[in-house]
Amino acid sequence: MIVAKFGGTSVADHTSIEQVLNIIQSNKTKQVIVVSAFGGITNAIHEAAHMAANGNSDYQKIIDQIEKRHISTTKALIPVQSQSSVLSQVKQQINALSTLHEGVYLLRELSPKTLDHMLGFGELLSYFIIAKAAQSRGMDVAQKNARDFIFTSSNAQPNNVDYDKTYSAIISYFSNSKQNITLVPGFVAQDADGIPTTLGRGGSDLTAALIACALKVERLEIWSDVSGIFTAHPKFVKQARTIHNISYQEAMELSHFGAKVIYPPTLQPVTELKIPVLVKNTFKPEEEGTWIAAQTKENGGAVRGISHIDNIALLTLEGSGMIGIPGYSKKLLSVLAQHQINVIMITQASSEHSICLGIDKSSADFAKEKIEEAFEYEIESNKINPILVEDNLAIIALVGEKMKSHQGISGKMFSALGKNNVNVKAIAQGASEKNITAVIDDVHTKKALNTLHEAFFEEQIKQINLFITGVGNVGSKLLEQLYKQKKYLRDNLKLNVRVVGLSNSRTMATNASGINLKDWKNALEKGVKADSDAFYEIAKEFNLRNSIFVDNTANEHIAHTYARYLENNISVVTCNKIAAADELSHYQKLKHLARKYNAPYLFETNVGAGLPVIDTLNNLIASGDNIHTIQAVLSGSLNFVFNEFNDQTTFRKVVELAMDAGYTEPDPKIDLSGVDVARKILILARESGLSLELNDIENRSFLPQSCLNTPDNEAFLTSLDAHSDHFESLYESAKKNNARLKYVAELVDGKAKVGLKEIPEGHDFYNLEGSDNIVLFYTDRYKDQPLIVKGAGAGAEVTASGIFADIIRIGKQ
Repeated sequence: MIVAKFGGTSVADHTSIEQVLNIIQSNKTKQVIVVSAFGGITNAIHEAAHMAANGNSDYQKIIDQIEKRHISTTKALIPVQSQSSVLSQVKQQINALSTLHEGVYLLRELSPKTLDHMLGFGELLSYFIIAKAAQSRGMDVAQKNARDFIFTSSNAQPNNVDYDKTYSAIISYFSNSKQNITLVPGFVAQDADGIPTTLGRGGSDLTAALIACALKVERLEIWSDVSGIFTAHPKFVKQARTIHNISYQEAMELSHFGAKVIYPPTLQPVTELKIPVLVKNTFKPEEEGTWIAAQTKENGGAVRGISHIDNIALLTLEGSGMIGIPGYSKKLLSVLAQHQINVIMITQASSEHSICLGIDKSSADFAKEKIEEAFEYEIESNKINPILVEDNLAIIALVGEKMKSHQGISGKMFSALGKNNVNVKAIAQGASEKNITAVIDDVHTKKALNTLHEAFFEEQIKQINLFITGVGNVGSKLLEQLYKQKKYLRDNLKLNVRVVGLSNSRTMATNASGINLKDWKNALEKGVKADSDAFYEIAKEFNLRNSIFVDNTANEHIAHTYARYLENNISVVTCNKIAAADELSHYQKLKHLARKYNAPYLFETNVGAGLPVIDTLNNLIASGDNIHTIQAVLSGSLNFVFNEFNDQTTFRKVVELAMDAGYTEPDPKIDLSGVDVARKILILARESGLSLELNDIENRSFLPQSCLNTPDNEAFLTSLDAHSDHFESLYESAKKNNARLKYVAELVDGKAKVGLKEIPEGHDFYNLEGSDNIVLFYTDRYKDQPLIVKGAGAGAEVTASGIFADIIRIGKQ
């Protein structure tokens, strides 16, 4: 024999009920079937009852909806020729429920006993309709009201079962039962005086467990709308998977901390008799589900699951008068027990200076009031402080029986949370080490669950979430590279890189589940109007782990948004030089925020596009080397311009060629004026530890002032024609001296300058081709022969690859 319980979602409508009947028919073993009320009915009755007690006559509308739903379900399940008697009985039950509500409405009073009586109607209606539907199929079904053999103690507290009387009555009934299938309503019971009661939250599960234990059945089956117990709540963690085998203790811990597939009271009686429990999905019966037993069959990891509870408040009792004085804990817990306030977790500092309690948020104000009443003298005499209440919290818990034999679980847990800026307010762990519990702000619940699931269950594949602004030359190449390398990153670097936000100057698109990079242009076209503030707010609202804001623009406003991203633990990767070359105080602030919130701020491409210039410099300094001199050609665009410029072409045509190739900034004056190079050497100076401002950089510009003063690109190009003699004279001078023109940046003894130089043959800069960059580092270790970094220093593709490298650098941390 087996006992199978079908929950509210499994019997929500006639289609679901037909699926339940198919499952019952497919099992040839003798069965006891326990059913819940139709999904949502118990809550509807509860709402209507309180409306009636408050004098709101609209309670009748809810009763009418309940009647309509049961009538329509009956008509859909029962053949027309058999409907009359069933509908008559359903209407009788609805009338009785309506009468009870009317009495409450007239008296404006709702006693616990009356509410218990009312709440049981959902199950009584459900089991009756389902039993009649089964009989109409020709199934050998008996129906039995659970109130005939489930008894609670006289005080009628939820779940306070009279086990001896209940087991005796169950055995007595089923010893004489001849039918192959018996349908029973869950949740309902009666006390010793025959007054209707209920078994409280999860009561239908408990009904099934009681019958299973009394009859010592082969197994207990729990059917719902999920395929077993998951490693985490699948609504919050998409990668959550079914745990196929789990122990009673692990299942009980997970259920206590919010896993609603099964309730703790259900497991208590079956654990004693070691009756296996199978949790299955009504709508996917072919899936394996979860077996709960004394011994698990699979060799899972130390952590078996992650669970959470929302709507938590943390109460803190603290004061210097508590230290070394016994009795405070007892008194505190006694007050809460006296007023039936459930304590979900408790932790006490070893200094005995404070005790923290986690309770349901709805009880917080009442609990504070009662505790302060009980400790009135101690508070007035300043032995303890008034109760501190923090709400809008959640509890997360790691569960696993094997955690006690594995070192480093808690360290790994809190390290993962810390890296994602999830602040832990309280921690609790029992000596049995079956769970580690932490209290966090509820806004971080989803991020925390995903972070921990990734750390303990996902083959160490780390998910990176990108919010990208700027999809022009550099941005589009970056997206192309991300799409092309997605499989490589996952297979070889264990990184799952997703783009969850895209924005250009016109539109933006976001998707917390990831934007399809194969079709990103279409997604962006269908997006909403671009707004940098709204883009940030969405990134903040998504609150995804390992988030990175990527700036592919040269926009000053965007550069000034970095701080708020960093403050929310969102890393920043950028090719935009404005922030790093801004006022020193702003640069220092960004570096400080990156350290404080563990959110890297990387800008490798600010100096050498895809070249590892900043990384090389940082590694030299970190290893204890001292920087004496930096000499560099840092403008790929200027190097291209002067490599291409000769007596066969005009300076304007070469500049236009550089613009068309994407080597210059949108405003080419930024490159040709030397400002861009000045910013780059400033960044290297700051990364070397120097406190310089942009105006500290000596800039010997080769452009006439009238060219610099032009209002737009067309006027600028025209001005280059007007000064063609000036540019030709620069070329002729270098040619005469057998030299080549290079725009050079230098940092010597703490002072920096940039300007056009004639580079003689034999110098490291002389043969620098195309748009290449070169940086010479002279240090304590590299005195005579410098450390050289050389390569392509401009172009969308190499800049995109540099941004890509920074993203990977963060991902591998």
